[in-house]
Amino acid sequence: MTQAGRSRATLIGIVAILLWAALALLTATAGALPPFELMALTFAVAFVSGFALLSLRGRAALAEMRQPLAPWLTAFIGIFGYHALYFYALQTAPVAEASLVAYLWPLFIVLFSALLPGEGLRARHVIGAVLGFAGTVLIITGRDGGAGGTGAITGYLAAFACALTWSGYSVLNRRFEGTPSGMIVGICGAVALAGGVCHLLFEATVAPDAKQWLAIVALGLGPVGLAFLAWDHATKHGHLPLLGALSYLAPLISTALLVATGAAPATITLGLAALLVIGGPLLATGIGGKRAQKPVLE
Repeated sequence: MTQAGRSRATLIGIVAILLWAALALLTATAGALPPFELMALTFAVAFVSGFALLSLRGRAALAEMRQPLAPWLTAFIGIFGYHALYFYALQTAPVAEASLVAYLWPLFIVLFSALLPGEGLRARHVIGAVLGFAGTVLIITGRDGGAGGTGAITGYLAAFACALTWSGYSVLNRRFEGTPSGMIVGICGAVALAGGVCHLLFEATVAPDAKQWLAIVALGLGPVGLAFLAWDHATKHGHLPLLGALSYLAPLISTALLVATGAAPATITLGLAALLVIGGPLLATGIGGKRAQKPVLE
């Protein structure tokens, strides 16, 4: 792909990043809906809307959903696994803190990209990782009161696991550059079905009220719909380390939205943790610093 095409793909990835900034707030607005029920409903909205868009482009576009098993499984595991863990984390741990832990995935993208063939792990990557983990430790241990106990701890662990899941998927997705992004519409349908099955097996159904339905539709159209199509294209054709760094626009905006709407308190601890978690990947990608640094591992 040309440099212009790679830059355009990276810009498309920014669309996904901005949509994801609303994910935590919309998930919190959805309230106490069981995680798998929420997943099934939001991905059903994403599938129906995506299928309608592909239908407007004709049979050739619809055929994009039929792809080999490897890209299908990679995308399904990444998307289903991430959201199962994410929804669980935000319902069992404080929203803003769990959201920030989950947003370690951009830092992991930077680190995993540096270990790809032809790349090297440099000192700035290691220091950036340490800062990110320091922010995570501060989030988990620096609370005064509020939600705690085993439930909160398992929520934080789920948030950390979803960061690993999404970053791994995003980097592995580079292997499938030739697979059209329309496949993601089919993935959304499969995730909705899997979420529905898990809901019936493990959860009691809760009827959403009008406010929750609005949140479900908004999630399905934006952070769970269009965002995945944009991210799929970006991770296949864009600049991964730069996408990783730019992705930290999302937690910055997300946390600001949570505080502005009263879903999370504005505390000094949360602000300091946000600076550490956001500053880590900026340092890791060398933004604002010298490009030439001594490699730690080549």
